[in-house]
Amino acid sequence: MDLIQAAERIEELRSILQRADTAYYEQAQPLMSDRSYDQLMLELIDLENRFGLQTPDSPSHRVGGGLNKKFGQVIHPVRMMSLSNTYNADELRSFDQRIKDILGHNAFSYLVELKFDGMATRIRYENGFLSLAATRGNGQTGDDITINVKTVRDVPLKLSGRDVPGIVEVRGELYMEKAAFVALNVEREENGEETYANPRNFTAGTMKLLDSGIVASRPIRFFAYDMLLENQRNIRQDQKMDWMRSWGLPVHPLAQTCSNVDEVLNVIESWNTKRHDLPFETDGAVIKVNENIYHEVLGSTAKSPRWAIAYKFEPEQAQTRLLEITLQVGRLGTITPVAELDPVFLAGTTVKRASLHNEEEIHRKDIRVGDLVVIEKAGEIIPQVVERVEEPSRSRSEIFSMPVHCPACSSKLIKYEDEVAWRCINPSCPPQIRNRIEHFASRLAMDIEGLGESMVDQLVSAGLIQTYADIYDLKYDQLIHLDRMADKSVNNLLEAIEKSKQQSFDRLIFALGIRHVGSTVARDLATHYPDMDLLMKASLDSFIAIDSIGPKIAESLVHFFSDPINIGIIERLKLHGLNMKGIQKKTLSSVFSGKIFVLTGTLPRLTRSQAEDLIRDHGGKTSSSVSKNTDFVLAGEAAGSKLDKAKALKVSIIDEDAFLAMISSP
Repeated sequence: MDLIQAAERIEELRSILQRADTAYYEQAQPLMSDRSYDQLMLELIDLENRFGLQTPDSPSHRVGGGLNKKFGQVIHPVRMMSLSNTYNADELRSFDQRIKDILGHNAFSYLVELKFDGMATRIRYENGFLSLAATRGNGQTGDDITINVKTVRDVPLKLSGRDVPGIVEVRGELYMEKAAFVALNVEREENGEETYANPRNFTAGTMKLLDSGIVASRPIRFFAYDMLLENQRNIRQDQKMDWMRSWGLPVHPLAQTCSNVDEVLNVIESWNTKRHDLPFETDGAVIKVNENIYHEVLGSTAKSPRWAIAYKFEPEQAQTRLLEITLQVGRLGTITPVAELDPVFLAGTTVKRASLHNEEEIHRKDIRVGDLVVIEKAGEIIPQVVERVEEPSRSRSEIFSMPVHCPACSSKLIKYEDEVAWRCINPSCPPQIRNRIEHFASRLAMDIEGLGESMVDQLVSAGLIQTYADIYDLKYDQLIHLDRMADKSVNNLLEAIEKSKQQSFDRLIFALGIRHVGSTVARDLATHYPDMDLLMKASLDSFIAIDSIGPKIAESLVHFFSDPINIGIIERLKLHGLNMKGIQKKTLSSVFSGKIFVLTGTLPRLTRSQAEDLIRDHGGKTSSSVSKNTDFVLAGEAAGSKLDKAKALKVSIIDEDAFLAMISSP
């Protein structure tokens, strides 16, 4: 691999990991298993180190997690870091040896705790009273969720017991027990609401609600696992656990102190066999050097402490027979092959179906109907087929071949050059209609409470809606005759539909379901275009000039807004009174009018977003890549390959001082 190939792969890995971070931390909808994420992260770190292409904004240099702009933000006095992961005994022994090498002795112990699969939280107590609670966010800044955490019964509003310090920062995990999660999902399904994939998602979704009354009605739990004190250098981690317990904080009793790595491995092995009997989800163990006096010596990397590590349990596997391969049609027409399996019990549930991802994946693994296959739950959430089991004496069926026509509407399938998935592009395809409407009504889009999967299915099956614009034509007399719909539920749904008309412009853009346009791109579009009419008329070059938009997204936007069917639906939404305008900042000056900036590296005083805002406030535009059309490259410390390209193209390169001087000059 040469430098150019490495740079391209690094850019691809960063993009994948950033999308995964946004989905996991901000949207509570994981895109991949922890192990897949870790493998991609290790590949990124290796390439960055080998080719000297590190940049401060790389996912390898920060803790994942986004900020919910609906909440106030708080700065963490001590950064909330993530843990490095290990998956086997050899890797854990290597961690142990690194500790010994750095310290120069083995006169230390370990504290081993369960790794709770929930939402990391920081809680501050002042004079014994709860004064602040915050999410991890990006590690340095988090969302202020104090009002919601105060509703969690496990969390004491006031610490009790003796010797409570004046100020103490508690670190812990908000979670939901498995039985409560199942009960709540059943209730949501019966109400026609979207269900959650796992307890962690449900917990994260709950704590980001703006109505603390709803939060209080849900059975969120809490475990404390660490605390920060002013003078803690000579304190042990197990002492901290005892003190927190004595002050009324919930601390799980299974934490154990071990004198060496062999004892640690014995504890992990014991927990691995018993974890499915626990009332909550756990995906591993956390191993910490018990003596705080050594933490400062051991230090940390850019994102993880060197004195602690997470041991991830291997996903449980099972063998079963592949009975059939069926096809599932997604919201944007993606055809996903699904393995229909002889039911098998795995990681606490009976598995009957598993994703096969795409045709190429099936061929790569050489999986055929009738094969004995190995399945596992990725992150103990999503069942997937890992491989087939060799059966030399058994004859096999034909190699799988993707059908030519859509299984739902019989339209001819297509495959774009740069994709592995086959697609149905018929806008009237019934499953796509259902999925597009569900997306439009979903929590992160128009947030129409009560318009979940089962309700949408009823409405489409009854012929009451065919597009999301039809939602706003629904009447009481049409809804009252549907299953599980009484007077109160009908009125609640109609009120939710009416309320959705006031959702922000960026949410509406996201709700339209434009291919490649997520919530972040939707926000950028709403910032750059004052209203829907200007957005629909925007050119390809205009889209590409936006920092977060590349050629693929720009082409998708142009294609969407040139389709007469889509334009017709948007016009109907206008007539129904949906919010078609964004909140626009006034331009402070025209000093950068017509100028395109590219930012690279870390600026001394301004964050990247602050610099971008200043450029736009003064009439300029930003782009993500350097080209002959770039007017200025604003470069900071540790600037990457963009700086080299700017020099090659003889683009003007300025620093922060020059940039600010341009703004302040008359």
